[in-house]
Amino acid sequence: MNRRHRMALTPAQQQRSSLGVIFLTVLLDLLGFGIVIPILPLYAEKLHATDFETGILLASYSVMQLIFSPVWGRLSDRAGRRPILLLSIFGSCASQLGYALAPTFWWLVVARAFAGVCGANITAAQAYIADVTDESKRAAGMGMLGAAMGLGFVFGPAVGGFLSQRSANLPFFVAAGLAGFNFISAVIILKEPRTAAQRTRARTLTWAGLVRTASTPRLLTLMLLFFVVTFGFANLEATFSLYLERRFQYGRREASYMFTYIGVLMVIVQGGLVRRLVPRFGEKRLIVIGTLLMGVGFLMQYGADNVKMLLVALAVTATGNGLNTPSLSSLISRAASGDHQGGVLGVSQAMGALARVVGPLIGTWTLHYGMTFPYLTGGVTMIVACLFASAFVRQPPEPAPVPAATS
Repeated sequence: MNRRHRMALTPAQQQRSSLGVIFLTVLLDLLGFGIVIPILPLYAEKLHATDFETGILLASYSVMQLIFSPVWGRLSDRAGRRPILLLSIFGSCASQLGYALAPTFWWLVVARAFAGVCGANITAAQAYIADVTDESKRAAGMGMLGAAMGLGFVFGPAVGGFLSQRSANLPFFVAAGLAGFNFISAVIILKEPRTAAQRTRARTLTWAGLVRTASTPRLLTLMLLFFVVTFGFANLEATFSLYLERRFQYGRREASYMFTYIGVLMVIVQGGLVRRLVPRFGEKRLIVIGTLLMGVGFLMQYGADNVKMLLVALAVTATGNGLNTPSLSSLISRAASGDHQGGVLGVSQAMGALARVVGPLIGTWTLHYGMTFPYLTGGVTMIVACLFASAFVRQPPEPAPVPAATS
């Protein structure tokens, strides 16, 4: 009966069902990720880590993602999206248990690095969305993915902070439990979107072919922009708490409220506005507008001398980032061939990981020139990126909607 019901679904209904499943999968994964992020440095401190060692701990995840994202993306083309997503979720569960049971700091570093190695969820999820949406709906699907990530980052830190008051390692056990539940749910309800023929064809493709695809001028332009936009936001994330402390004398509680404010705005933009704006304006215009808004927001924050102006600046920045990320991911996906979809999206996530390594390093270094200097350099960088996007990004012709691929 269930099979007959599935066969009776229209392509639009099948697409919504697939997107709903991947939304839930990513939301649960990022909720566990969000629980851990704010308390991990404090947990490392309890294990007698120095400030420099804590920096190594935080960087290890992005470094591993930088190396392994293209690998997992390529494997998702060959083996399918579902097994890579399942492997990533299982790795997340194992790494969370590694945090909770860590007897020493370096055990914690190994667990964090392992989480980065297995962190293929976003790459595989993006490729999954590319498989189940036609090009006219691609940006909306990427926006929905961004909304799931945003919700995880909004609610995860609050849950982690609450649990950490009861036990230092309780948040990690809860995050591991969430990942375990996510794994079991995904095994039951997550379907493979790629047909056996598509996976077989992808196995004949070489790494050299992926490099040629990813190095075309169109994709290089988009990936460079993806790096710059991610770099700018990573710069903000790394320096924002220190900026609030030194400029407004705000502590951890106020900083968490500000991050929640940013997260809620990004969820609204990516989950609601993008799918309405893309059909009207196209991804290129949203990228140009988004980078411009980020530049203006950073410059406003550079000059903000009161909380009201700061809140407006953050709203402008968050809106710009919310427009940018799904639009860029959509165009990157559309520029890649179907058989290279996962590999190309893996390369773009590697660029994002590199930006999340470089951004905090440069952002904290520029604090030596003043607590607002990172936002001056960030603003100027985004304005240049806006001009670059306006000149070099091409909007592909809008295709006629086609039925979503089903296995």
